[in-house]
Amino acid sequence: MKPSRLLLIWLTVLLGLGIVLGSLHALAVQVPASLDAILWGLLLALLILALSDALRLRRIPTPRLQRQMPGSLALGRWGEVQLEIAQDHDQALQVQIFDHVPDGLSHEYLPLAVALSPGQTSRISYRLRPLKRGHFLFERCEVSLPSPLGLWSARRYVPISDSTRVYPDFARLYAGQLLAVDNWLSQLGVRQRQRRGQGLEFHQLREYREGDSLRQIDWKATARQRTPIAREYQDERDQQIVFMLDCGRRMRSHDGELGHFDHALNACLLLSYIALRQGDAVGLSTFAGESSLYLAPVKGSGQLKTLLNGVYDLETTQRPADYQAAVSQLLARQKRRALVVLVSNLRDEDDEDLLNAVKRLSRQHRVLVASLREDVLDELRHSPVQTLTEALAYCGTVDYLNARAELHERLNAHGVPVLEARPAELGAGLVTRYLSWKKAGAI
Repeated sequence: MKPSRLLLIWLTVLLGLGIVLGSLHALAVQVPASLDAILWGLLLALLILALSDALRLRRIPTPRLQRQMPGSLALGRWGEVQLEIAQDHDQALQVQIFDHVPDGLSHEYLPLAVALSPGQTSRISYRLRPLKRGHFLFERCEVSLPSPLGLWSARRYVPISDSTRVYPDFARLYAGQLLAVDNWLSQLGVRQRQRRGQGLEFHQLREYREGDSLRQIDWKATARQRTPIAREYQDERDQQIVFMLDCGRRMRSHDGELGHFDHALNACLLLSYIALRQGDAVGLSTFAGESSLYLAPVKGSGQLKTLLNGVYDLETTQRPADYQAAVSQLLARQKRRALVVLVSNLRDEDDEDLLNAVKRLSRQHRVLVASLREDVLDELRHSPVQTLTEALAYCGTVDYLNARAELHERLNAHGVPVLEARPAELGAGLVTRYLSWKKAGAI
């Protein structure tokens, strides 16, 4: 319980009058004796009213509260939380409600002022915007009650336990199911490339047509039928894709509101959505995190929900990326040949360790290395140079980018393709590369 602004104003006024009267007495100025009596009377009356008001405030029952909130929220998107409040007091109340929002969630419209009528339930709402993924627990609400005379306000805590999960932002992804796949992919900037060859999965035999290659001719069937017979292939759909996601210190960079790790997660889940719709199986393996997460490749739309529930609370650590250990773990778990997408932020010091690890992995699997490039590097490289500090920053940036380019060239020279992209462009780049390989029968 604390004094209200009204009570403080009255105390200030009486204190000011007391100072004035005391000053007049000190200066030997004659003042009516009744003024002292009036001042003390006002002070005593205010004290009695304040005590009586405080006792009446203590008897007011705490309003009843219920919170209604979504079970899951999308990272960076606004969601609404509703509060239902009712009171058992026989008089109307004007209260303020403040919900104790966990760290990592920003909010709007708190605290909320609401007028409570006897026997009625009021509904109010405020908005939440998650700033990070994970599991969040709401434990209590705070209610500020005014006293009947407005001299005091009481702070009451109402225990209300609720929880919600914050997932990567896939609201737009699910909305894309209402559209044609090609149209939706084009909105994301994904390019459909022309098919350069045939898929690896046999479909049927048919008569030879003009434009078919000689490799398609089935000579045994041709001999039996005494007419050219060709094999028809279709894009192979029973493939496996496994993401190797770096959860170490290199993925902690931020170029905007979302960190590199969140962009990498969104890109992996975006490609998972596309691959699952293509009939492929998708799995995930993490390294350099608090613990190693492995989700075996599984086909079907339900796998996307499994992936979301598996990665929504993943966090980066300060640990360095141990590519050799990560590859050894994956080779022990993943026996069948698959497309392995290694998502990390390559540095010049990765030269030998990364190259040896990826060469081991590529003996059994098709490997794609996806490397995030910081936006600030492009900004420094294209910014004008006018001072010594800017010149040093420019030269350091160019030297750093050249070292990374040499690493990428070495990987490409050993048959390991590298996709370097800015964080916001990684998802579209991965999907473009996957679809082009899929149509060319390269996976």
